[in-house]
Amino acid sequence: MTIDRLERHPGYWDSPWPVECGGNRRQKARVGRLDAANRTAEVTTRHDDRWHVMVVRRDPGEWFVGGTMPRFTGPAPFGWVDRLDPTTLEPVARSPELPCGEHVWCGSIAVHADGSILSVNGSRLHRLDPISLEVLAERRLPVERAHNGMLVLADGSILTKDLRLEGQGGTTISRFAGTDLDPVGAPLVLPEGSMGRIAAEVGADGVERVYVPGTEHVWRLVIDGEAMHVDPEWSPRYRAAGPTSGGLAWDGCLADGSLWLMDAGDLPSIRHIHETVPNGRWDRPPDLSWRQPAPWPAPQRLLRIGLDDAAVADVAPFGAAGGGIIAPPVAVPEHDRVIAWDSVNGGLAGIEASTMRVVWQLDVRPSMQPVVYPDSGELVINDFTPDRRDHVIVVDLETGTLLDRVDTGSRIANGMFLTAGDDHDVWYCTTTVLSRIRWR
Repeated sequence: MTIDRLERHPGYWDSPWPVECGGNRRQKARVGRLDAANRTAEVTTRHDDRWHVMVVRRDPGEWFVGGTMPRFTGPAPFGWVDRLDPTTLEPVARSPELPCGEHVWCGSIAVHADGSILSVNGSRLHRLDPISLEVLAERRLPVERAHNGMLVLADGSILTKDLRLEGQGGTTISRFAGTDLDPVGAPLVLPEGSMGRIAAEVGADGVERVYVPGTEHVWRLVIDGEAMHVDPEWSPRYRAAGPTSGGLAWDGCLADGSLWLMDAGDLPSIRHIHETVPNGRWDRPPDLSWRQPAPWPAPQRLLRIGLDDAAVADVAPFGAAGGGIIAPPVAVPEHDRVIAWDSVNGGLAGIEASTMRVVWQLDVRPSMQPVVYPDSGELVINDFTPDRRDHVIVVDLETGTLLDRVDTGSRIANGMFLTAGDDHDVWYCTTTVLSRIRWR
């Protein structure tokens, strides 16, 4: 039976992957199957000097990659978008250098319902022509910090947020019209900072709600016409304050009546980048490896937060002290599974969602945003090997069986996004490498 998991959302172009994670609920799911165990992987790789963040699709054959420049010192960085030849991965069109306020951080791109390409990078938002990638509109964001978490709401307006760590004040949520990028309503400042990206869905009652992981609580915003407000009845605490409590949460995944999170995300490299302004810029950069020991003794946790009752449940699948991650989990309700991992210590786990029981573990070291195929029960994620090569692996969601392993050609792993293609293929993004892996 084919499982229809496409999020047909009125804010986006009619595409199976118009935005990071495939949709606003961040379920990272694609209809169809890879059948990787019975096919042979073919890899096409592009090497350059760019930080590739994510790939999105417009019409069939129209693929776009967006990112920034990994210039932590020296010449000023800028954002960029390429329209790709899916066979060679070379740019068919390339945007001009997009100002970013000199912040170095992974932003976001998306295909708006009007067909234009949106890009948020650093402290700037751009709207681009989908053919030439010329700039149609530009907006300086109200806060001079790096932004992440751009989503399009059901009315076509764009929501984004700045990134703030513990002790850096409240995060600002800003909203803009999709065409001219004019502000929609007043920005909203949360009571806490926020590191992870936002997730959203329209409920059965027709109300659109946005979920923002803070430094101690998760906040729910209610969209009410051109206004938005914090839900006063839903702000569950997932983390105690203080240095021994574990780290901050990255993005959430909305599935099966719950918000799924992993904590322990503000590793030393993340703190370095966001404790300097412009974010990620120095005369002499510090050590930015995510492999450094975590600055807390707590193990990596997976958290389930009820959307109705705000109840919090958690499990530490690996138990090793000083766990840490740079990407969020994924829930697959068709298989009663949630997938979690520990990037610092290593380990990938399948958790039974209904019971929070660990069902299987695999000795690999993932770091990035995965893709899942519920129809075939396949998980696609990376494994940064002991010899420092980044592989893409395919894993059986229910049993944890390793189905395939593919060398991407990269020696740099980070927390960027995998994207599901249209022809038994997956796009892979990291610093200086863009790859397309097709199982033939």
